[in-house]
Amino acid sequence: MFNWVVLSIAFPLAGVLLNLALSRRLREPWPGVLATIMVAGAGIAAALTAGALAAEPEGSVITLGSWIAVGDLHVTWALRVDLLSTLMMLVVTLVGLLIHVYSIGYMRGDARFTRFFIYLNLFVAAMLLLVTADNLVVMFVGWESVGLCSYLLIGFWFDKTKGEGWRNSTAARKAFIVNRVGDLGLLLALFMIFWTFKTLAIEEVLEQAAHTLELGAPIATAMALLLLLGVSGKSAQLPLFLWLPDAMAGPTPASALIHAATMVTAGVYLIIRMQALFVLAPAAQMTAAAVGAVTALFGASAALAQTDIKRVLAFSTISQLGFMVTAAGIGSTSAGLFHLMTHACFKSLLFLAAGSVIHALKHHGRQADFDAQDMRFMGGLWRRMPWTFITYWAGALALIGLPPFSGFFSKDEILASAYEYHPAIFILLFAAAFLTALYVARQGLLIFAGRPRSKAAVAAAESERVMIWPLLILALFSAVGGALNLPGNGLLAHWWEESGLPVHEAGFNPTVAALAAAVALAGVGLAWALYGRGKADVSHADPLEKHLGRLFPGIQQGWGLDALSVKAVVYPFNRLGVALSRFDLNGIGGADRGLAHVVGLSAQRLSKIQTGYLNWNIAIMIVGIATVLLLVALWRTG
Repeated sequence: MFNWVVLSIAFPLAGVLLNLALSRRLREPWPGVLATIMVAGAGIAAALTAGALAAEPEGSVITLGSWIAVGDLHVTWALRVDLLSTLMMLVVTLVGLLIHVYSIGYMRGDARFTRFFIYLNLFVAAMLLLVTADNLVVMFVGWESVGLCSYLLIGFWFDKTKGEGWRNSTAARKAFIVNRVGDLGLLLALFMIFWTFKTLAIEEVLEQAAHTLELGAPIATAMALLLLLGVSGKSAQLPLFLWLPDAMAGPTPASALIHAATMVTAGVYLIIRMQALFVLAPAAQMTAAAVGAVTALFGASAALAQTDIKRVLAFSTISQLGFMVTAAGIGSTSAGLFHLMTHACFKSLLFLAAGSVIHALKHHGRQADFDAQDMRFMGGLWRRMPWTFITYWAGALALIGLPPFSGFFSKDEILASAYEYHPAIFILLFAAAFLTALYVARQGLLIFAGRPRSKAAVAAAESERVMIWPLLILALFSAVGGALNLPGNGLLAHWWEESGLPVHEAGFNPTVAALAAAVALAGVGLAWALYGRGKADVSHADPLEKHLGRLFPGIQQGWGLDALSVKAVVYPFNRLGVALSRFDLNGIGGADRGLAHVVGLSAQRLSKIQTGYLNWNIAIMIVGIATVLLLVALWRTG
């Protein structure tokens, strides 16, 4: 009955293999159509799995076979079907399907069209494996696989001219390396978990932890903190957020799928899945809440000063991930998952809408100094791209958190939980909510309001239908998705409680909800005062820069943390590499060359005694034998 979960992974894997096998025969757009059909099949399998779960809420574990059996370590290829894994499957396949459809239009004409869809299918399969794994080792396989797909998609345009390809490949390497730092923490946590419980099966680990570890036990705290390090890398939390803004180098559909809707939420999923362990480590919970809240405020503030349309959304993603990590960290798991689901819809919508704008401007902006992602070259696009404009603002209002859009309900739950948990955490998130409204409204006004600020903006036209339909569907979910967990209804919270998963929800707080709506309106009002009524059309100088002064460039550079990491880590590492290279070349290599020179010189000298005359050879042999006999005689007498 639950075997559909296997097919949900098998379908996108089949898409990878078929596109590889038929890559020389299929012509555009058929590789994209094939990949899309396979993701649709995975979505149908996920929906059938959800139906089976509704009939049997206790779920099941599907074992495919044994993998590792060494001593106490027994790892099986097993997939878990429960509420958490099923909801994640539905999110991954739904968003993935819409992005696949969108990509058929966005990637049209690309030289590596087929390869792009192979990577997308591979990512969907890896993400489904991650969220359904019943064992931490199998989960780690999915965890690393999505990291590989991220690397491949960020550096997808590695061969662009004018140095852009080099920047893209550098961004891919940066993402790969920074994530390895977090993965080290995750690996150490797995080693410690196995050393403590002699198993890596998730259910067994959580059961043993609940029965054998005391509240606040040092070993529980250590394991939870190491898991949090892994979460910080994958979900771009301070200080390991550095890779995500640069990851926007990849094609926009990849940014929407991997770096907004799914992969970056893997860390949040991990905290929720291991919540029973975090409950035993209050210090780790507080650390997660603090890291998430500070990251939320940091990301929102950095987004204020960006001019690149995708970098605004990148820092926005960092900020919203901070909200989710805070919720999951303090035990408000259904609120964290609810925001994960709504964020997947409205943030992927915003990325795809941004891609629609970029796509339109690239087709009409041929001047050498034109950047199709720079919002300063946009303006007035609401007349030329009405469907993109409408859908963008559906996602924007959800992100801002205005009722009745979905983001209002999911973010309100997190704020209410933070209000009960700790006042400092609540204040940080509340400030982040205000800045969110400000930077989102700023972006919307710079893109769509006022007059066109470039020839490309004047000539821009609406994107094709294959790109618009996914926007409309995501806009619908962004508008009404809050109904999944309305105050007083709490359908998601009810499912969560019925599933037996740990739950600690604050409930609806009218005061917090009213304050959140008011602060969102205040942020929008301030953006209108700064950028409305043509104020952004005067020049390329940002009105906000006039008020922030010298602080503006610092915010634009992510408060200088990226530059600090370069000076503190990258430069010293590079200098060490140069020093080791020189030592290898001049030290070890010099010794090799010196020894070779001595051997060569000795051979040259000895070669002179090879005259080719037999009498000389006999004489040398006699001298050698006599020398040996003399040495033996001296050794015996000594």
